[in-house]
Amino acid sequence: MYPAGGSLPAGLKPARTPVRRRRAETAGTAVRRGPGRRMPPTQSESVIKNIIREIEQECASYGEVASDTLIAFMVKAVVLDPSNGFNMDRTLIKSDVEKLVKLCVNRLLDSKNPSLDTIKMQVYFDMNYTNREEFIEEHHRILESKLDFVTREITDNRACAQKELESLYRKIVSYSVFPQAELGTFLSLSKKDKELQLKELSMIVTGIRLFNRETGKGGEGIEFLPDILHEAIPATAQHIDSQLQIAQDQAYRYTAILEKVTNNPLLSVELKPYMLKELLYNVRQYEIFLKIILSEIITCAQEVKLMTKQLGALLEQLKMNVSSKTAIPTSQVFPIFIALSHLWIGFQDETVLIGILSNLTTNLERFLGTHEILFPEEAIQDLLREVTVKTDMYRLKEHMEERVHLVDFRKQEWLFPETTANFDKLLIQYRGFCGYTLATTDGLLLPGNPAIGILKHKEKYYTFNSRSAAYSFAENPEHYINLITEKAKKNAELIQLLELHQQFETLIPCSEIKVITKHIKPITKSEPH
Repeated sequence: MYPAGGSLPAGLKPARTPVRRRRAETAGTAVRRGPGRRMPPTQSESVIKNIIREIEQECASYGEVASDTLIAFMVKAVVLDPSNGFNMDRTLIKSDVEKLVKLCVNRLLDSKNPSLDTIKMQVYFDMNYTNREEFIEEHHRILESKLDFVTREITDNRACAQKELESLYRKIVSYSVFPQAELGTFLSLSKKDKELQLKELSMIVTGIRLFNRETGKGGEGIEFLPDILHEAIPATAQHIDSQLQIAQDQAYRYTAILEKVTNNPLLSVELKPYMLKELLYNVRQYEIFLKIILSEIITCAQEVKLMTKQLGALLEQLKMNVSSKTAIPTSQVFPIFIALSHLWIGFQDETVLIGILSNLTTNLERFLGTHEILFPEEAIQDLLREVTVKTDMYRLKEHMEERVHLVDFRKQEWLFPETTANFDKLLIQYRGFCGYTLATTDGLLLPGNPAIGILKHKEKYYTFNSRSAAYSFAENPEHYINLITEKAKKNAELIQLLELHQQFETLIPCSEIKVITKHIKPITKSEPH
């Protein structure tokens, strides 16, 4: 996979390795259709392509660059919002398209809109984050593609003349090490076997160079990746942890102010609580993404610790073999060299991955700009007078002794930690936020407390911030679930934030919008709670 003696990653800010893209399909001008008739999929895609292209051009005329994916998400958001008056049961007509384009452009050009910032953050993360398994697979594919040309030159070679054989030999030596006497045997192999042998030879050379570096007899130019990683991983984790603390503190303060407004309706006239809620959604989404990245960093640290131990053991084994003998059979040392190479590939993977995760963290910060503009620190401090700011942990402890009494419920099923296997692994709805509070306060986010009891309703699980909230929700779950869905229609960033994709797949019958929806994918990895 790696050219023998080839340069290794230098530092932790590599050019971004492309990851698997989840691009929105793009689309165009609607043709009027009779009521109830549906366009075929290809025509629907054409409609959406033209709509997105028109929005993109309009934004560009104002100096705003918007990706297809962002525009597709905004189209979905505008159509879902009931205040915009779109009828999702019919095909879009010309006036619908004109209205849709205008509304989308206006929203995309609003530079002081925290809702737009959150949607941009979600789209950016969706386009640039992939889990480690997919990343490593893609990283290896890219590295292999860089060797394709020289590999093809070698494996497709049909050299017969002495000059041609010498040229082929030089190419193989530049790729690895190879005994000239074996050249004839190599030529007789199939293309696949030639590729496998080249890869094995390359790994042997990598292992030899690493061993020579360890013993001070060669390996010049090889940066010792374990040392780089042992310094970079804690520094990266510390930075993310610091950003996470800042985000959480901001979320706690916004939540405290919103609770104050809920208890004092007169404040809402001057405060614009809807804007403060959008800022809360923005910082909570940022927090969730940071937790996902931090989880990946922790996995990197665990992998590096394990590989470092294995690397030391292999190098010691080689030293013992070499020091005790003047001649060592290749069958004894080559497998160890190959194992060393495999480990080094692992270190390279972690080095590039840490760099990408670090860049991802830095780039997320640019979606937080509206906080200081809309609510400067001085204004926040004024609003926090005579207010107790509670952390998520404080809220959990506050109601820790409250529990649902099973005797109060005959039909609903409640789960508790002491009676439920894998209790902490249950996939909680609304990302663990209290469903009752979400529904009854027009979208306030308060953490649910699993210790109170988890409601199982239609194979889904719900937590609540107090026993009274749990009881109220359990009386009529569908009512509160519908209220939350309606709220998410008005604030489309909640679809990603609260993981509501499944609900909205069944709410969009219009064929054109379904074309968009199927190409806007959820972030599937949940952050640790």
